[in-house]
Amino acid sequence: MDKVLIQDLRVQGVLGINAWERNIPCEIVINVTLFTAPRPATRPDTLAGCVDYSQMAKDIRALVEAVRRFTVEALAEDIAHLCLKRPNVRKVTVKVEKPGAVKEVRSVGVEIERQR
Repeated sequence: MDKVLIQDLRVQGVLGINAWERNIPCEIVINVTLFTAPRPATRPDTLAGCVDYSQMAKDIRALVEAVRRFTVEALAEDIAHLCLKRPNVRKVTVKVEKPGAVKEVRSVGVEIERQR
């Protein structure tokens, strides 16, 4: 399979279980690997049949800004589900991190892998 990478997408969103986290958006860092069918060498050099990674990043950003999740696990599932709606995406790996969530730790988060 081929891979399309979206790395270090930084989004401000509501994510957390504490009352103060529910009122203040925090930085969320997202990494996504989209697995697609290999493109034949004879395929034309056009966007048709490709994953539009610019639009995918915009859609992920819009989702994260809207959902207001309590856990990084739930947010990662939301993102995976969104990605798998694309007809040419067969599998996805989603990593969601919350920088500064734990004192003296650069970041905490989860990574999940889902497929059709």
